[in-house]
Amino acid sequence: MRGCRIGENIQLLVERPDGTYCFRLHRDRVYYVSEKLLKGAASIPRGSLVALGTCFGKFTKTQKFRLNVTALDFLAPYAKYKVWVKPGSEQSFLYGNHVLKSGLGRITENTAQYQGVVVYSMADVPLGFGVAAKSTQDCRKVDPMAIVVFHQADVGEYVRSEDTLT
Repeated sequence: MRGCRIGENIQLLVERPDGTYCFRLHRDRVYYVSEKLLKGAASIPRGSLVALGTCFGKFTKTQKFRLNVTALDFLAPYAKYKVWVKPGSEQSFLYGNHVLKSGLGRITENTAQYQGVVVYSMADVPLGFGVAAKSTQDCRKVDPMAIVVFHQADVGEYVRSEDTLT
């Protein structure tokens, strides 16, 4: 995956009006947690700790980072690159399918190919994460049945995978 979804806006996640937050790695998972909670959890042995804060994602066995849908509400307001899908394609995306050109409503200008994007409904509701299969310029001239955004994670995972989300 190329680039960061929120870029310099990461500072806004760490230094919030309600306190300072940080990212912590625990058992191949990255957690977003307030420093206040982190200090309280210091008294718990590492082996006994199941989770801490909000899980943003995990590292795979090949050491690639995969974002969890649990990070969506935190990352969406600061996303640099966004894609809006038409109402008819929302359900398809929420079932784990890629976004086709025919379902594309809008795309942020200057989105590069393979850039990480946040997928929104036309009503500006964040639906999930994806990777741009085509650049903004390529999207204008591509076939309506061509894939423009590769699916990565969506809010439908809460229902489909509720047992494995931590």
